[in-house]
Amino acid sequence: MPSSPEASDPAMSSPDSTSAVTRSGLPGLVLGAVLIGFAAIIVRLVDVGPTAAAFWRLAIAVPVLGLLRWRLQPRSEAPTNRRALGLMLLAGIAFALDLALWHRSIHLTSVANATLMSNLSPVFIALTLHFGFGDRHPLRFWIGLALALIGAGVLVADSFRISHETAIGDLLAVGTAVFYAIYQLLVSRSRRRYSALDVMFYASLAGAALLLPMALLSGERLLPTGPRDIMLLLALGLVVHIGGQGLIAWAQAHVTASFASVTLLVQPVAAAVFAWVLLGEGFGLQQTLGGIVILAGILNCRLAMPSPILPSNPPRASP
Repeated sequence: MPSSPEASDPAMSSPDSTSAVTRSGLPGLVLGAVLIGFAAIIVRLVDVGPTAAAFWRLAIAVPVLGLLRWRLQPRSEAPTNRRALGLMLLAGIAFALDLALWHRSIHLTSVANATLMSNLSPVFIALTLHFGFGDRHPLRFWIGLALALIGAGVLVADSFRISHETAIGDLLAVGTAVFYAIYQLLVSRSRRRYSALDVMFYASLAGAALLLPMALLSGERLLPTGPRDIMLLLALGLVVHIGGQGLIAWAQAHVTASFASVTLLVQPVAAAVFAWVLLGEGFGLQQTLGGIVILAGILNCRLAMPSPILPSNPPRASP
């Protein structure tokens, strides 16, 4: 039976497994999910094409991540293990496809449909770990996952609709969830031996390299038209990607992939709150109830698992 990406290994053993640094993975994960909640709003506001916005998100992040690696990890080198490097590059490709499909789905279906269906990644992750790696989850975990997804449905129920007109966009949103699940599993595996900066740098580099030709071939607007668009793209690259996605990558060395994926359902709640505050979109009793149900589902998943916290694992510079 294959070993699970969440299984322990010698590199992950440490006497301070309950240290404050390790346990801070949980709030780091939540804060990262909150920050990526800005993504949908920025993509909607910025005046470049959807694939171009995805490219700029990663392209802006790459030199900053490289500089941070040089300053904070002066002895860090490129991975010498081809398999380890390959996993990080594959993570970037999966993330690029996730972004491309998600940004396109927003224009082909309702925002509610795209939000709900793109957040199905916890289902794909849990099923992959359960059937592919023999990582059994207790019944209470599945109940918590179902609760969190129901909460997400309640959150967007007033504008959610299924029709032949939205079918292509809905399928793209589901594809988004599949590729994001692949990305999370690859990052979780890579974080066993490498720092979040290493993983984010190589994954972002690979993703940007794939998204640039996709944006050019699509014929959509690539360059920002003014200072407003430049500021929005900088926020997308620095706040959403480095800040939000970087915190999530960092936390994935400290929490299991299954629990991390469920906790990320905080993101649609944050997106709804930001849309209410910044765009004047509705946020009433229904959205509040949906948020409460999501949080109840996440809490249920937490209580269902003996420990969603992984032993502390200082990433090594090389395998």
